[in-house]
Amino acid sequence: MPHHLDRFQSAVMTLAGNGDVKQRLMRAYSENLESLSEGDLPGELARDFHELKNRLTSVQPFNNETAICASVRKMSAMEASDCAISVVSMYGRMLQRAPSDQLTESTDAQPGVPPFLVKSAS
Repeated sequence: MPHHLDRFQSAVMTLAGNGDVKQRLMRAYSENLESLSEGDLPGELARDFHELKNRLTSVQPFNNETAICASVRKMSAMEASDCAISVVSMYGRMLQRAPSDQLTESTDAQPGVPPFLVKSAS
């Protein structure tokens, strides 16, 4: 799986975890997506990622906090949720564009469905 797909998959898994949406968004972005550049992504995804990056780094940090922490702290829960939805949407569009030979799937996985969304048979 291409590097950026791995990163987005990890971010989506973080967003799907427990906890406050703002905390999950900060972790998903800072641990998985912050080091990506728009050049890593094709066309409109690059533009959407640039917009997300701007939203998540727009506030000047104070003291030892990061721009991501400051920006998300200033967001409402709905704004943070919108950013999380944007990450999931970008990941879905990347999966649709990726050639099937670039995706690693288990034998019981459905085409185009991330492994963590496939219901276990056991």
